Amino acid sequence: MAAQVTPLRPPPQLPADLDGVLRLAAQSMFDHLAEAAAGMMLLDREHRIVWISDGYKRFLPALGFAGEHEFVGRRVEEVVPGTLLAQVIDNGRPILVDLLTNKAGTFIVSRLPLRDAAGEVIGAIGLVLADHPETTLQPLLHKFAALQQQLDDARRQLSEQRRPKYQISSYVGNSFEAQEVKRQARRVAQLDATVLLLGETGTGKELLAHAIHAASPRAGKPLVSINTAAIPEALLEAELFGAVAGAYTGAERKGRDGKFAIADGGTLFLDEIGDMPLALQSKLLRVLQEQEFEPLGSNKMRRVDVRVIAATSRELSSMVAAGTFRADLYYRLAVLPIRLPSLRERNEDIELLAEALGEDIARRSGMPLRTLAPDAVALLRQQPWPGNIRELRNLLEQASMMSDELHLGARHFQGLLPAGTPGGAAAQAPQATAPVEDVLRPLPQQIAELERRAIAAALQHTGGNKVATAKLLRISRAALYEKLALYGL
Repeated sequence: MAAQVTPLRPPPQLPADLDGVLRLAAQSMFDHLAEAAAGMMLLDREHRIVWISDGYKRFLPALGFAGEHEFVGRRVEEVVPGTLLAQVIDNGRPILVDLLTNKAGTFIVSRLPLRDAAGEVIGAIGLVLADHPETTLQPLLHKFAALQQQLDDARRQLSEQRRPKYQISSYVGNSFEAQEVKRQARRVAQLDATVLLLGETGTGKELLAHAIHAASPRAGKPLVSINTAAIPEALLEAELFGAVAGAYTGAERKGRDGKFAIADGGTLFLDEIGDMPLALQSKLLRVLQEQEFEPLGSNKMRRVDVRVIAATSRELSSMVAAGTFRADLYYRLAVLPIRLPSLRERNEDIELLAEALGEDIARRSGMPLRTLAPDAVALLRQQPWPGNIRELRNLLEQASMMSDELHLGARHFQGLLPAGTPGGAAAQAPQATAPVEDVLRPLPQQIAELERRAIAAALQHTGGNKVATAKLLRISRAALYEKLALYGL
């Protein structure tokens, strides 16, 4: 059966005798395609099949048709499962190479629109380039399958990283103060306004940020965290808002998305917001007000839908009065403030906290689970806990590592508590030589105590300003944050 193909017309500037050459070329190309392809079909503008090649006829039984007379004349989407030929006719865009799987098998196919002299789509041509590609193109398909698996794994890992780690029930405590924090968290989770978490270092602000996101309508979207104090000021803007290609020396050639873009649709947790440079505070305020920002080096606004949860251990109202924090940003952040109590204010929760922390320490370290004797609980309740829950965890971890006993009493903690605290090492009068019992203690333990006291004193001197503390101690901010976590400060 001869195919009805719209002849190609020569451009007006060409001699008329070339019209015949182009017609022959078109017919020859069509014949070669029909012969070389494993199968071929033609469709009209109504998606109806008007012709199939002899090669295509061998696929008909598997598709459920006895012969060509049952197949030709039907709309292609009715008789070829999974085909995109109708889409090619409707949008006029070719699909050069694709994989098609249906009842007849798996095929490599090509789909091309057919146009008339005016450029209007009048139909389409479908080519089965190869059948059984699982054998003929096995290396290519294996490579495609491996790449697809890597992409799926990367997406799954990214999803797991962006998933909240904690629920509101993860905030341990039965005290009135703890119950009030959990009540407020459940309430603000259902709202979409900005939340400001206030409290000393180590009180659980990051945990509560995760918990609020997990209980919110945005729980299925990303939760992205950034510690604004731990990133150099020169890089913080790009980290938050992204950068276009070539925005600064060393910028990625393709540009990069910032944390606001990554968190689009979800929640962005800004930890240590009190350490954000003044220059960036105005840009953050615009995002909170307008939900739009300019990436670094760009002059185009980008819109996002992000809920912000901010946290700080600093007294922002005092910083506003001192001019080191913008008043308008403070009021925008503090729409829904939640103050997390220090461990000193809810020491009745220490036994529950020690139990939960002990289970986590055992799980992470592989050590046996330790329990606390009543005298150990009583001793821990007397402590000032300047490092709060993080400091409690550090102490429990030290006691677990330095003893083989499964039931820890007060005596297991007395050598680990700082001098001057209840049960801690007694303050010694200055003398030429250290006491024998002090010298016989492990040297790393003595060095750690000295380092911890120096950092605590520097923090007190700077009023909790970590940038100033790092400068005073002549260490980097990153090193300071590592030691704050290590010593529970």
